[in-house]
Amino acid sequence: MRCVRYLQVRMTKNHLVDRVAEATKGTKKETEQLIDAVLASITDALAKGEKVDLRGFGSFQVSGKKERQGRNPRTGETMTIAARNVAVFKPSKELSGRVNGGSESETGDITDDTLSQPSDGSAKVHGDKIEM
Repeated sequence: MRCVRYLQVRMTKNHLVDRVAEATKGTKKETEQLIDAVLASITDALAKGEKVDLRGFGSFQVSGKKERQGRNPRTGETMTIAARNVAVFKPSKELSGRVNGGSESETGDITDDTLSQPSDGSAKVHGDKIEM
């Protein structure tokens, strides 16, 4: 019998607040308020249908998904999945380069221990299955 574990590597909002507060030498409370304000601004812009472009990081925009046919996985019954809007993120060339081990950026050196490495045969980073 195989044992399958899921490797979960992620940064939570609390971790982000800690890192930004440390980098800016601000308080955690002030930093959390700033991060909340940034996220609310991005959310409001997307809700209005605007594109949010953060140079050197990437862009967020709203994309429409058409109505389509799908199956209920539990019953196998065919069902209609309604049309909807989704938020889409497209990374910049700089971000893609850093994630894929590219050259140094203006913000600092890249070392092997700061990069996430996908497992062999998988392009996933989050939720990779590790067979034991």
